[in-house]
Amino acid sequence: MAGFNGFGGANMQNLLKQAQKMQEQMMKDKEELENTTFYANAGGGMVEVEMTGRRELTSLKIKPEVIDPEDKEMLEDLIVAAINDANRQIDEKMAEMTPNLPGGMF
Repeated sequence: MAGFNGFGGANMQNLLKQAQKMQEQMMKDKEELENTTFYANAGGGMVEVEMTGRRELTSLKIKPEVIDPEDKEMLEDLIVAAINDANRQIDEKMAEMTPNLPGGMF
C-alpha cells in the first residue's frame, strides 16, 4: 500500500511545508499591516485621524473653525466618518494581502 488516498509520506511533507510557508507569510503580512499607519479625513480635512493597522487611533486633529458649540453633532459625525474611513482603508489593505484566505483567518 503506497499511501493513504494518494497522500504518501512525501506528499504529506510537501503539504506541511506549504502550510508552514503560508503561515509564515500570513504572520509577515499581519506584522506589516500592524506597522502601517493609515490617514483619513472628513469634512474636506476639517477632521483628520491617524490609525495603525492594529486599529489604534494615534492622532485626531480638528480644525478650530469646525468647533461650533451650537452644532456638536456635526463635529461628532465628522469624527465618526474619519475613523470609519481609516477602518475601511485597513480592511481594504487586509483584503489585498489575503485574497485567497477565508474570512477571519488573518
